[in-house]
Amino acid sequence: MFDIDKWQEIFSTIKKNKLRTFLTGFSVAWGIFMLIVLLGSGYGLENGVRRQFEDDGTNIIGIHQGVTSTAYKGMQAGRTITFTNEDYEYLSKLQDVDESTGRFTIAGSLPVSYKNEYGNFNIYAIHPPYEYVAAAIVTSGRFINKADVDQKRKVICIGRLVKEALFKDGKDPIGEYLTINNFTFRVIGVFDDKSGDRVLNRVYIPLSTAQGVFSSANQMTSIYLVFDDANIAESIKVADEARTYLANKHRFSVDDRRALNVDNSVLNFKRFLDLFKNIRLFIWIIGMGTIIAGIVGVSNIMMIVVKDRTKEIGVRKALGATPWSIVSLVLQESVLITTFAGYIGLVLGVGLLELISNTLPDIQFFSHPEINFNVAIGATVILIFAGALAGFVPARKAASVKPVIALKDE
Repeated sequence: MFDIDKWQEIFSTIKKNKLRTFLTGFSVAWGIFMLIVLLGSGYGLENGVRRQFEDDGTNIIGIHQGVTSTAYKGMQAGRTITFTNEDYEYLSKLQDVDESTGRFTIAGSLPVSYKNEYGNFNIYAIHPPYEYVAAAIVTSGRFINKADVDQKRKVICIGRLVKEALFKDGKDPIGEYLTINNFTFRVIGVFDDKSGDRVLNRVYIPLSTAQGVFSSANQMTSIYLVFDDANIAESIKVADEARTYLANKHRFSVDDRRALNVDNSVLNFKRFLDLFKNIRLFIWIIGMGTIIAGIVGVSNIMMIVVKDRTKEIGVRKALGATPWSIVSLVLQESVLITTFAGYIGLVLGVGLLELISNTLPDIQFFSHPEINFNVAIGATVILIFAGALAGFVPARKAASVKPVIALKDE
């Protein structure tokens, strides 16, 4: 039952000790505020890094050419390892590999022209699955397909920035022809990328076409192996098999890590998740430590309140007040102070995160700082429990006061 007299008494006590109550509540509010801001910032950092993984795929092994650092079986150090179509075909058939794509990166930027417009752009020769590897979003037309590669078609898919640079009149580029090193390519698509402008100055052409017109024979600089679903153990096994095959084929030590750059995003993404799990745990430890400091302050204040009201409590007990009525009075005041102050800190923390999220532009590794609704609810429950805990010891002391002793207290 709601006891209005008890609440009036609590508010009267708080009103008489405004400064003491404010300082006590501030320590609790500051603790929950810092917890919310730290957790939200942690999620913002996690969102930014997670987006980088998602843009490049989280179930891909990228194998990139390197330079040998040690001599091996009569071969000198310093050799550049370049992959071949034969390497690509072999690695594509490894167990658990569902898709694959080679990539031949044309060294340096080459001039690309359309009528009187020119620009230097990065040229990537690829297989069709590279659309997934690069997380390209085709906004008009289509991407490179299997028929383009099989028939060695001179077709090209261009990034949004390339379109804006060459087609300044807003003309639809699909079906138009671009010139690269005196070779003409028909535009079949335009792509965008959700990670921003960092890859939008690229153009993609079929790998087989590049191997013909740019005198790269049957070479490629990177091979990507894509999994529909692979665990860490399976991805490590595939990466080791690929390294062993290429080491034997190109005659370099399998332990020479500079000869190949193997980027296992399955393993890297798992490490990333583990890292942020530990970061969140650390934030909770720091935040809870701050809150506990505030709760200790509340408990000390309630001890002072009990001491100041010892004679009053003795009178209550002499008039027949039960121990529970004394305990509940102290507990209610403690819970009220911690809950109200904690709620203020919670609201301010969430408000600051919303302000940052709406005003701060997305940066590469930090995006949309936020707080999970369940975390906010959990923090509220913790506050209520902490308030009760803070008042429990003073409440027990108040309930144990003997009327005779209390009435003699000066």
